[in-house]
Amino acid sequence: MALPRSTRTLALALALAAPLAVAGCAKSSSDVQNDKAAATGGASGGGAQSVTVLISADTNIQNLWEKKLIPGFTKANPGITVKTNFDLHGEHDAQNLAKLAAAVKGGKDVGFDVIDAGFVSQAADSDLLVPQGTDTLPALAQVSPTLVEAGRGHGVPYRASSVLLAYDTKTVNAPPKTLDELLAWVEAHPGRFAYNSPKSGGSGQSFATTVLDANMDEASANALRTSVDKAAMAKWDKGFAVLKGLNPYVYGKGVYPNGNSQVLELLSSGQIDMAPVWSDMFVTAKTNGQIPDTVDVTQITAPSFTGGASYLGVAKNSPHQEAAQKLLAYLLTPPAQADIAMEIAGTPVAPLASLPAEVQKKFEGTDPTTMRPTYYAEVANDLNNQWDQKVPGQ
Repeated sequence: MALPRSTRTLALALALAAPLAVAGCAKSSSDVQNDKAAATGGASGGGAQSVTVLISADTNIQNLWEKKLIPGFTKANPGITVKTNFDLHGEHDAQNLAKLAAAVKGGKDVGFDVIDAGFVSQAADSDLLVPQGTDTLPALAQVSPTLVEAGRGHGVPYRASSVLLAYDTKTVNAPPKTLDELLAWVEAHPGRFAYNSPKSGGSGQSFATTVLDANMDEASANALRTSVDKAAMAKWDKGFAVLKGLNPYVYGKGVYPNGNSQVLELLSSGQIDMAPVWSDMFVTAKTNGQIPDTVDVTQITAPSFTGGASYLGVAKNSPHQEAAQKLLAYLLTPPAQADIAMEIAGTPVAPLASLPAEVQKKFEGTDPTTMRPTYYAEVANDLNNQWDQKVPGQ
């Protein structure tokens, strides 16, 4: 699809690419396939094939890929080797988008084939990904059209999750029901609430986004979910002032954890009583015993926290597109969707009726299309930078 911002986004990415040509962008890379299949490449034909997945997320998503999704895929496709390139918290999203843009322009291999990152929407708008539809992935016909359309014709939804409000029932008898009630609770209970810095994880970013949205008109907030709207972003000042005003009342009088996991650790140790958390990470932590049974979750309103589907993309210039498409197709199968549901409590995008009874019961009544969407990736990056400048400190 042709969108006005495509050219601007691509130009920005290319400008960023020049100083990064010789720099590594992700923190680590690991080969998680059986050593039986050599990674000799090859997009088609006989012989072994390989595909590299760029994972821009927390460690729970890395574990999902390396412990469940990839083993399941390689068992079903023994001739394909899968490697992962892991970027913790997406700290190098801008650099990786720039690398992709430069590689596509130069007709070169960017070094990763499948992308699991928040910048998939930007890459889609800049025509950096392989177009996707029911012709390339027939299983998309079984996925909600709302989720498919949000992929902008290039991104493939494969799981969903939302941010919830976690609270300790030992100290919180009646959790807040609205954002205003939550902010009032924070001020009434100094030091007992925490959220991570937005750039270090989506739960903290969701909290900040929710406060910003509550302090601007709905039309402007909605515009930031689909485009880079500078006029709308200029209306963030009131919300940032509210966030800064919380410094004396949050954990440590302005100490912001580094990442979603550190927030869960504060909850589990009893150092705080309340925090925004990812639904999938919370359920996983509680199942593993990291979070005590006394901690529960709820959703606020007016507005709610954000959530939605996570999207995958295939690099337009990938030399391993056949293997990459097979991987995407596998991720929409019932076994892969069940693994996502059971391993990280990720909401399936496949029809629940096609999944095991245990998964159906667990997600009965859950509809990922009703989750409040997050900001457009480039807008979210700007939010992160402005938060760093305007919020921390007295």
